[in-house]
Amino acid sequence: MRRMDNRYDFMQWLGPDMSIKILTHLDDPSDLVRACSVSISWQRFIIEHGLCKQLYLKFFPEISSARHVSEVENMIEPVNFSFGDSPEWERLKRNHRVYAFLAQGLARFMKKDCISEPISASSTDNYPDESIANTLTPYYRVDNRALYWSSEGDSDPSVPEILMYKLVSQLCVVTEIHVQPFQAYFQYGLPIYSSKAVRFRMGYPRNPLELDNGMREILLSSHNWEYDDFEWTYTSPEFPVAQENCLQKFKLPEAVLCIGGILQVELLGRVQKQEMDGLYYICVSHVQVVGRPLSSPFDIEINNSSGKCTLKYNPETQSPEGEGEGEGDTPSRLRTFTTRLLQLLGNGPVVGNNELDEEHPPNV
Repeated sequence: MRRMDNRYDFMQWLGPDMSIKILTHLDDPSDLVRACSVSISWQRFIIEHGLCKQLYLKFFPEISSARHVSEVENMIEPVNFSFGDSPEWERLKRNHRVYAFLAQGLARFMKKDCISEPISASSTDNYPDESIANTLTPYYRVDNRALYWSSEGDSDPSVPEILMYKLVSQLCVVTEIHVQPFQAYFQYGLPIYSSKAVRFRMGYPRNPLELDNGMREILLSSHNWEYDDFEWTYTSPEFPVAQENCLQKFKLPEAVLCIGGILQVELLGRVQKQEMDGLYYICVSHVQVVGRPLSSPFDIEINNSSGKCTLKYNPETQSPEGEGEGEGDTPSRLRTFTTRLLQLLGNGPVVGNNELDEEHPPNV
């Protein structure tokens, strides 16, 4: 048997179908990026066949309906092409980088505690005893004290209420939101103060949201925020709410890529009067967000004026298990990879920095 030429490309010898079958068995985006470093032909093969995209969707199948978030369409910035490159090739390279970053950065396992802290409520009946902060506690009561948020009473049952939360990450894939109405076990008849329906919005603040202790207390107590303070990039359909004392699960029609980490829960319509004053109230005991947050060492920085964002990689925040894979000491270990998720609508285009075209994430 004739010895194979050492210079013969292994992928050409196997053929495209077998090469794809082998490469799709890899379960780490780092392996695909390393394979891209073997040769120019390997890099081109992996990028042209969208293997990082396939791996990303294998990790996060719930995002398959939102996979076009990194497709480059309607680009608003010019792109400089190298000699011989085509716009399609540039698009494939950028998408390859974006999916490689996201596959490594998004948490592998679904989390049910994607809310970081409350921001504010449209009203509160008795602050702080009935604060929105109570809705983050999964317990119905603590030390014989009921934990719930209550709106102010209103004679008009159509008046809505709004709860605002900050998520644990500025980039989070959200699949479900859970809401539990509150049952007033201490009132006659054990009334349940649910809303008729609920709707969710996700987005980012138009101006930097500094939630230090002083500002957090002001927002919680004064309800001092406006609808226009936020850019809403996703609005869900309305979901009917049952007048039941249970954690009601609202699965979104498709996974939503929330960029900016702000969630609005809009409670629509009132169904229960309080016997004492004859006014309608809405009360909530618990809110949960189920999804996959962007994990350390990745972070997102949003340019609030333009709506663009920067995907950052900071190896100094790498978990201990990831140590030892770095590139060694450098003057600055903070590397920024810009993917510019334009329009921030879960279906907007992505524009990558041209100077990063040949660069791969460190530690991969």
